[in-house]
Amino acid sequence: MDPERLRYFTQPQGERPSTRHRRRRADGGTGGFPASPPADTRPADPGTRAESTPPAAPVARVAPVADSPPQSMRRRGVRAPAPVETTAPVETTASVETTAPVETVPAVPTESFQHDHNPTVATIETGALDPSALETTAVDITAVDITTAVDTTAVDITAVETTDTVETVEPEWPTEPVIGTPAVESEWSEAAWRADADRRSGVAPGALVAAADPTRTADRRDLGASGYGYSGYGDSGYGDSGYGEPGYGTTGFDTPDPDIDSPDHDAGGFDTIDDEDRALATLDDDIIDHPERTPAAERRRRRRRIGMIIAASVLVVIVVTVGLIGANMAGLFDSRKDFTNAAGTSDVLVHIPDNSSIKQIGTILTDDDVVGSTRAFIDAAGGAALPGGYYKLRTEIPAKTAVQMISDPDSTHRVGRIVVPAGLQLDSKKLPDGTTTSGIFQMISNQTAVQINGDRIGVSVEQLQQAAADASVTELGIPEWAQSAVTGLAGDHRRIEGLIAPGTWESIDPHQSATAILKYLITESAHRYEQWGLLTNNQSSLTPYQTMVAASLVQGEVNQPADYAKVARVILNRLAKGQELQFDSTANYTAAVTDIDVHSDDLKADTPWNTYVHKGLPPTPIGAVDEQALEAMEHPADGDWLYFVTVDAKGTTLFTADFDQHRRNISKACANKFITCR
Repeated sequence: MDPERLRYFTQPQGERPSTRHRRRRADGGTGGFPASPPADTRPADPGTRAESTPPAAPVARVAPVADSPPQSMRRRGVRAPAPVETTAPVETTASVETTAPVETVPAVPTESFQHDHNPTVATIETGALDPSALETTAVDITAVDITTAVDTTAVDITAVETTDTVETVEPEWPTEPVIGTPAVESEWSEAAWRADADRRSGVAPGALVAAADPTRTADRRDLGASGYGYSGYGDSGYGDSGYGEPGYGTTGFDTPDPDIDSPDHDAGGFDTIDDEDRALATLDDDIIDHPERTPAAERRRRRRRIGMIIAASVLVVIVVTVGLIGANMAGLFDSRKDFTNAAGTSDVLVHIPDNSSIKQIGTILTDDDVVGSTRAFIDAAGGAALPGGYYKLRTEIPAKTAVQMISDPDSTHRVGRIVVPAGLQLDSKKLPDGTTTSGIFQMISNQTAVQINGDRIGVSVEQLQQAAADASVTELGIPEWAQSAVTGLAGDHRRIEGLIAPGTWESIDPHQSATAILKYLITESAHRYEQWGLLTNNQSSLTPYQTMVAASLVQGEVNQPADYAKVARVILNRLAKGQELQFDSTANYTAAVTDIDVHSDDLKADTPWNTYVHKGLPPTPIGAVDEQALEAMEHPADGDWLYFVTVDAKGTTLFTADFDQHRRNISKACANKFITCR
């Protein structure tokens, strides 16, 4: 190597540290050069001699920082050469004789440099230097002794003694063109890249390589003929004047380089960059700097926008739908039509189910043309609760009139509603004062027989009696626990006595037949009896149907519920002893006139129900059994009573197990004129 050129390469310019090393290619193979320049060898003041003190040995690491080809190659699609594998160590044997102190040179900070033609980016790390260790004035380079070892791999270079360690790593560059750059293929051989690196560093082409491998010297020197030799790339084009601090200061690397960016340089072996290349390179840099602008990112953003639009549309539809439903429920869209003629135009039978709301009732009336609109009826009702059932109304009447007809306390317009008192029989009964107590059949007939626009609908008493006597137990809905007794009295309408429970029946449909009406009443009554414990809580030792029969006797004998359980015990005690019951209520059941003073003829009447004539219980109940009488029979009181008699109008009843005491109790009733004594 030319010592003068080596001195020029390492010498600082203008009292500033040389930046020449920033342009230097970090060569990790055989034939490389030290990564750290020697200390400044400029002479100090004459006559001054510095002590020969070796400087602190900084450690320099040269390593690639990017695993990619040069930028110019990426933009032109040039294929990078394969890395050169080096194995020969560089051995330094010469020492430096120092004669004068050297001014302290500040430590060079860590810098990074990347050149378009270099295949690597070199990073030089230097530690802080001890100023006292750098007091030399000159470097006496006596010779550069290059010797080749036996295996042609060891090189002895007489140079500045240093302990700097140079580590290089050759990157593996991709052989495919970079995406977004023109696909221009240009093959550069390893020799071409080595020659270019040599001329860039100011060393004669192939000088260092020749030292390590003389067989390759001719190949290296031949490169000069192809346009990449030493002659065209000397120091004149790459001196400090072109690569000093002004070009690589705080402004970065954006300052144009006339040697690299000039048209002459492009013509020397690289393709000329046209407008298309610049556009593609700009687009490539734009995509690299802004990955969110890639087509895939744009598609993702477009999908997100579409998704947001769909979600917003669905939300709007939901809000509008909910709003419309709420407005409809609030009646904002309801018609407020109302009629004005209180007399109406015609009769109509309307059914309102139990527990219906005002709005539901208004809807039913609107559908039957009774009122003009649901909203008009709601406004007229004013939130009042109206009972369900069947009503005979007029069509096209004002909503206010309809409300008055439905809420009439006398139930003038009510149809199909009956109230059955406890103990009431199926047939009507005459009283001693000449009045008649309507039986259950008569009540049903009265409440179902109605004239609608001149046509009579409903059932008669005769129709009900015939259905009760002749219909099957299935058609009548007789419960299983009563079917045997009912079947035994086929042809007698009284066989269903007591199977219709007392209470209020709100909705007997006048349009139904007598059989259908009776089935509805008997089926619903059976549910009530069973809920009252007839099948699950009966402790009378009687069958369910017998319990019903006995409970009807309890209800017919006394009028004070407090005495029901005692009467139940009397019935059970007499049945247990085989004694006749002899209850007046059983004799009155078949009598033409019901009287508390039973006539002797009625007491002697031979009917299945007369307990004066027949032992045991009658074949059917003698009236509607209420809950209190049934529960008393299910849970009779404890006692040995066999006799009882009511002695006054208040209902006072005396119980005893002694017949003589019973006769004295009857005398009290006669004295009180509660009964007639003969």
